[in-house]
Amino acid sequence: MAANSSNIVFDDIFTINAIDKEGKKFDRVSRLFAHSKNYDMDLTLDYNIELFPLKADQSFALALASSLARGPPTTNAAGEEEEKDSDVWRPDGKGRRGLEEDYDYVMYGKVYRFDGGTAQIVTAYMSFGGLLLSLTGDFRHMTNIVLGDPIYVLLRK
Repeated sequence: MAANSSNIVFDDIFTINAIDKEGKKFDRVSRLFAHSKNYDMDLTLDYNIELFPLKADQSFALALASSLARGPPTTNAAGEEEEKDSDVWRPDGKGRRGLEEDYDYVMYGKVYRFDGGTAQIVTAYMSFGGLLLSLTGDFRHMTNIVLGDPIYVLLRK
């Protein structure tokens, strides 16, 4: 998992078990079901198939980040986090280069729910403008994911 000196709160490599196993509901959106290699996590993710086409048994890297800024969050003299993200991404390409440069598909959303399953297994739910993500596994690997916080999901093949 990523170190605390980064804005990345979770990262792993996932292998897709199935896509749309409950049937296809939308034209340009599919739901994938995947399992991670390193942390034994289960992932369900809605994604745009035109922007990021994937197939069953394919592997991809997934990262969850609290910000697209590279490096650790900085604080000002008052101890408050500085607003570094104001120019991280700009459509004209003049902003600072952030984490999005290293990935093929990025979505911005919010952590809206945590479910405690067994003693150590939890599920974190995130929404990205209606596209949903659920991540299930050992709570120790998700300690930096905070309920109510904004979150970025970053994917690359």
